[in-house]
Amino acid sequence: MLQSSKILFLIAVLFSCLLGRAQKTYVFVGTYNVAKEKDGIFIYQLDEKTGTLNPITTYKGILNPAYLIVSANGKYLYACPTARVPGGGTVSSFEFNPSNKTLKFINSQNSGGDNPVYITEHKSGKWIANANYTGGSLAIHPLLENGQIGTETQVITFTDSSVNKERQEKSHVHQSVFSPGHDYIFFPDLGADKIRCFQFDKNKEKPLQPAAVPFTRTIPGAGPRHMTFHPNGKFTYCIEEILGMIDVYAYSNGRLDSIQRISMHEESFAGPYSAADIHISGDGKFLYASNRGTENNLAIYAIQKNGSLKSIGYQSTFGEIPRNFSISPNGKFLIVAHQNSGNIVVFERNAKTGLLKKTGTDIKVEGPSCVQIRQYE
Repeated sequence: MLQSSKILFLIAVLFSCLLGRAQKTYVFVGTYNVAKEKDGIFIYQLDEKTGTLNPITTYKGILNPAYLIVSANGKYLYACPTARVPGGGTVSSFEFNPSNKTLKFINSQNSGGDNPVYITEHKSGKWIANANYTGGSLAIHPLLENGQIGTETQVITFTDSSVNKERQEKSHVHQSVFSPGHDYIFFPDLGADKIRCFQFDKNKEKPLQPAAVPFTRTIPGAGPRHMTFHPNGKFTYCIEEILGMIDVYAYSNGRLDSIQRISMHEESFAGPYSAADIHISGDGKFLYASNRGTENNLAIYAIQKNGSLKSIGYQSTFGEIPRNFSISPNGKFLIVAHQNSGNIVVFERNAKTGLLKKTGTDIKVEGPSCVQIRQYE
């Protein structure tokens, strides 16, 4: 009997410890706050049962932190402030402490070009890469152990253009995204109609190295904006901002081979097009892509075994300019940031059908342009 009591006690202690380590999910929002005196970064806790967003903390004193990411270890935020500021361009680091729910500024560095719009981290935690839209350039910065961003070691500026003289008068690098193995890095260039590629050697002072295939051309005038890899690493999907299509590629060792090109719009819609963001559910079964302009919706696709897409519907996002969205780690929720209408909307996602349903959570935030979700223990 005594032995049984000890076992029950140990089980109770273990259960208590597990409860104490319950996971919490935080949502990080970057904005076009227009003025440093206004809050620019917002952090919420996501209730993974109801989809409710509960305010945690904000940060002011920084201008237009329009895109941000959470570091792989969850300790830091890396942001692109001074977006759309003429002659401006920085990348900044912040420390996030989930225990006391605080966000503290660490440092900033030059972004290597005007109007930084995207930033990504190498899985080693040693490097970040950012894309500068107006500057038509990309930059690589080392990351130090304390979360500081080091001075850039590589800046590459492009001078290409393409057929749309209003939108493609010069290079406009819109994203930086690592391959599944983080041995290559891709940069969709809206201005040049190219998806640029470099090999990435994390152990070199200048990690960007020439790739066997330095770029993949898109249809002239397409305007490649954002791309994402399938969880299986075999397929890549890139949205065309200007022509409103999704390009599907087979991926292998830095090479993109075209499989399909499919519309993001209902047949009755004649344009103009303004595609924005693209993401795949964690189970690899569904792809979502946002349309801005007059549509303000999410195009939803089922992903076939061969990587091709099958359209299954459209979902209004209940806001204007759904610039960015993210899917929660458990796949249950999809959260959309609306830049112009200034609201963040939470949808519940049906894992079987891929379709979305509004939860009722719709919060006001000035100029939200980026939303990231991270789970902590």
